[in-house]
Amino acid sequence: MTGVEPSGAVQFATPRLKICVLGGTGFVGSELVSQLAAAGHWVRVPTRALSHGQHLSVLPTVELAAVNIHEPRVLGELLAGMDAAINLVGILNERPGARFRDVHVELVARLIEEARIAQVPRLLHMSALGADAEGAPSRYLRSKGQAEERVRGAARDLHFTIFRPSVIFGPGDSLTNRFLRLLRLSGFVLPLARAHARFAPVYVDDVAGAFVRALSDRSTFGQTYELCGPDILTLEQIVRATAAAAAVKCRILALPDFLARLQALVLGLVPGKPFSLDNFRSLTVDNVCRESGFARLGIEPQRMAAILPTYLGNESLPARLDRLRAGER
Repeated sequence: MTGVEPSGAVQFATPRLKICVLGGTGFVGSELVSQLAAAGHWVRVPTRALSHGQHLSVLPTVELAAVNIHEPRVLGELLAGMDAAINLVGILNERPGARFRDVHVELVARLIEEARIAQVPRLLHMSALGADAEGAPSRYLRSKGQAEERVRGAARDLHFTIFRPSVIFGPGDSLTNRFLRLLRLSGFVLPLARAHARFAPVYVDDVAGAFVRALSDRSTFGQTYELCGPDILTLEQIVRATAAAAAVKCRILALPDFLARLQALVLGLVPGKPFSLDNFRSLTVDNVCRESGFARLGIEPQRMAAILPTYLGNESLPARLDRLRAGER
């Protein structure tokens, strides 16, 4: 396997666990891998290109493996000698070569089988609020539910834990940053589908913290945790909070559903699919928790209003550091 082996630059006690994280170079994965490494765990992160995980290569207990996890036999090689596997892989829209069933269901089935063969005892799986194999309105949520069924069906061979977060925000997210880009591109007037759909936005650090907390906690075996922030906000309120934190103008045009469906059909044909009909269907169900998984894990989630200015505001942390390096006060 091609990769960056852990160096001895920083001295840790013997790492407690060897963990393979699928999706470890992504938004949530980068934060989770960082927290796992900080806790002293040894982490293997597969990626199609080592450049995608360059920001993780400086962590002394992280190995980057340049592989395609969808190729035969690769998962078996990745899982050899591991104490745990974490699956964060997911897509919001289908594209050529990446269908919901392939990414969310078949990959999980192969991961479970290879974990059984490699005798990996622990699996943490990222799902989504609203996942339901039969009753969900969108193919995305149905495929997430089907993946959960596969995971629960492996209980004889794996100590699993499933996480179902609401929408996740934080530096580099595809939520607030996307809305900010759309506002700027549209002259700060945004036609918005399902403006009154409800969410409980959750901070990426808290989601990663839930995984780390559950990893070695036997009481989480076989459990599902819904992860929500402390505030329930409509989609319109999320956009307005984003604009306020970034100090940009914002005018929302709440679209009736028939126009929202038309918007989804058109944008679904645009490269990158900024919005699709399947996304619209997901928005028809509220994205809020029935119970607090964070409370069950002993974690107090942070409020969106307190975090947004730290990475969207004029005085974000990187901006403040740049100013201080320049000798300004």
